[in-house]
Amino acid sequence: MNAQHYLLLYVDSPATSAHFYSRLLDKPPVELQPTFALFILDSGVKLGLWSRHTVEPAAEAAGGGGELGFSVADEQTVDTLYAAWTAQGLRIAQTPTALDFGYTFVALDPDGHRLRVFALSE
Repeated sequence: MNAQHYLLLYVDSPATSAHFYSRLLDKPPVELQPTFALFILDSGVKLGLWSRHTVEPAAEAAGGGGELGFSVADEQTVDTLYAAWTAQGLRIAQTPTALDFGYTFVALDPDGHRLRVFALSE
């Protein structure tokens, strides 16, 4: 079995979210339709952005109920991405801080989905 892994986020506007993630990931979507957009991440995982207005069955949850995690090599990379994402105008829910698992910050996408960048502690 050739397993493919997808993360699906329900969004208000796939076009708006695709533009946001194109800038964030520095790559265009591989698919962009009025109700759905798709990115293939460097890991091979697919990120789908599905219109919350057309998903079936209808979604009950809104953004912010979970997180997309971006693991990076070290604290300097966390700080570098924080500076870059802040410069792009991303809303920040948590500035860089040390937590029990490592060094991290949290940004928000246009729908309030949490984007956590982290470097694990040794």
